[in-house]
Amino acid sequence: QVQLVESGGGLVQTGGSLRLSCAASGRTFSSYYMGWFRQAPGREREFVSTISRSGRSTSYADSVKGRFTISRDNAKNPVYLQMNSLKPEDTAVYYCAAGSRDGSGWNSEGDYDYWGQGTQVTVSS
Repeated sequence: QVQLVESGGGLVQTGGSLRLSCAASGRTFSSYYMGWFRQAPGREREFVSTISRSGRSTSYADSVKGRFTISRDNAKNPVYLQMNSLKPEDTAVYYCAAGSRDGSGWNSEGDYDYWGQGTQVTVSS
């Protein structure tokens, strides 16, 4: 069982930055690939980014590519999502997720086994 806790959300102006963190319980953190998803009001939850178990492979949604950076520190546990050049359309609840399947990609909700409670990000115009 893995428990995930997100932090770092808040209110920021357009063009600003935030760094989200996801802390995972358990000693097998490096066994999981990790992902970030988001859900805006009235919309379905969507993929944002994912990072492999080693941290060497990453993937991003087109809408955030070049602005967001995912990283992980397997020694210290957390996964980060550095968000720069934020736009009002980035406003959403951001969720951290962990998965253990084989293969690659991992850009669907079904690829993940564990989810955090989410952290609100609001970008004002």
